[in-house]
Parts: sequence; C-alpha cells; structure tokens
Amino acid sequence: MKLSKIDYHGGSALKLATRALELVVTTSVGPRITSLRSLAGRAGNLFLEFPANAPRYHGFYLRGGHRLWHSPEDIVRSYQPDDDPLAVKLLPRGVALTQPTETMTGLQKGMKIELLGERAVKVTHTLTNRGLWPVECAPWALTMFRAGGYAVLPLLPKGDHARGDLLPTYALVPWSFTDLALPVWQPRRDFIGVEVSKARQAQKLGITNYPGWSAYWLEGTTFVKYSPVIAGARYPDLGSCFEIFTNGAMVELETLGPLAPLAPGRTATHVEYWGVFDGLPKPSTDAAFAKSLAPAVKAWQAKLK
Repeated sequence: MKLSKIDYHGGSALKLATRALELVVTTSVGPRITSLRSLAGRAGNLFLEFPANAPRYHGFYLRGGHRLWHSPEDIVRSYQPDDDPLAVKLLPRGVALTQPTETMTGLQKGMKIELLGERAVKVTHTLTNRGLWPVECAPWALTMFRAGGYAVLPLLPKGDHARGDLLPTYALVPWSFTDLALPVWQPRRDFIGVEVSKARQAQKLGITNYPGWSAYWLEGTTFVKYSPVIAGARYPDLGSCFEIFTNGAMVELETLGPLAPLAPGRTATHVEYWGVFDGLPKPSTDAAFAKSLAPAVKAWQAKLK
C-alpha cells in the first residue's frame, strides 16, 4: 500500500493506493471517501464529487463519495454537518478516522478503511453513543456514484412451489415518490437493474432480504459492495437492509445495519467489503448477469471468507 497526504478542496486528505486502485479519504472533514479509481480502467473516479462551492442541503454539505449516516432518515438528525477535523490513526493497510461527537445527537461517527490485496477494500463503520440516554438508530452506509452507468440489485434464488416453497423470502419497499412503471427500473428474473440516465425525478427502493451485494457498472468498470444480511435482525424503513436512490444525476447504493437502541457508551458496527472489476460487460440482461457479474462476485466473496 502507498499512502500520501494531499490537498482536497482546500483541506487535507489521504490517498491510499495499490497497483490496481486508489482512493481518497478526507481528514479535515468527514469522514468521507471522496474518490475511488481503478487504475486499469477508463472510468476515472467512480464516485460523484460536488464542487467545493456547492450549496448546503438542509445545512449539510453532500460533498459526494461515501459517507456514514444513522437511519431512520430525519431532516434534522441525519443532516448534522461533518465539517470538523478528524482524529486520524494510521493502520498497516489503511487508516481509521473518527469525527467529533455530534452536539445535537450525542453520536460519534467513525470509519476504518483497509486495503485487502490489490482490488478489495474493507470499510468498517461505527456509531458510538456519547450521550446520556439510549438512541434508537441503525448504521447507514451510502455510496454516491456518477451518473451514466447501470446499477444492479441481485435477488435471492428462485424457489419452486411444487417443491413446497410456500413462504415469501423478501419484500420490496418503495418510497412515496417511487414509480416502478418508469423505465429507470428494469426488473429481471435474477436482479433489478437501474438505468440511471432514464431517471427524470427522484426514485428510491428498499429490499428486506437479498444476497448481500450490489453493483454499479460505469464505462467498463464495475464496483461491488457486500455487507451480509443478519438473519432475524430488525432493520429500519419497513425492514430494509439495502436501499437504492437515484435522481438521474447520480445513484446511491446504501447498506444498513440493524435498528436497535444504542445505549450510552456502546458502539454499533457495520462492515462493507468493496471490490472493483474491469472489463465486465454491462449486466443489462439475464444472460450477461449470469455469465459475468454473478460468478465474479461469487469468486470474490469466497476470497473474503
């Protein structure tokens, strides 16, 4: 791993790199991962970045990239600013970042980024209650990508009614503004595709159970994130363990941890694994999905065990 200090929008940041990928994490604000690039691909930074002078959204600088929030979403609690310098601890294969405690919530966010081999990243998110009373919340990890690509939400394997598969295995959770008749949504046998360029308005969908991974294909490079679903856990947003949001200008892949009271002094932890693949075809058909993306992810997950 190579690590170097860089300037990012007038503040400090760290660049972490292997021979295959590089990412940038902020240290003067955040914690945020603002850039992820495959060095062999042509897509450049897969993440969406807002300019330094972009206006605040409900008092919060979106900035782009990857961030940690706490769910359920609330116009005040979720949008607490993360504009202060972080505590930084260098690790053998990465860095651990901790922000000051949020004054209004009593919650303190942390993010540990570790490079696993050449093409994989482990991101450990933490929420610690520094307040005086329990807070019911769930860790919520959001990755914001540039528009122009194709997102994939894989579905669980199909059952067989004749064999006795009589109970449901998951539920879809649409938001009040979601219109599943729009061409942005492309349901297939084994996955739900999202053609980001066809979104003309905000769209969001959650799912209560899925294989644990999702993907975004952009200009020949495929990003995959994986976070295992915890059986029997209670998740926010009508049970959603994964959510996807797009407005045509970007798309977010969002994983969530269990929803539970977080007692004072206790920490909730939520882990994601990221992988980057080059040269896979756009998985816009069942055949393309079955031939390339699903086997690649299966092989990658086996290496993580």
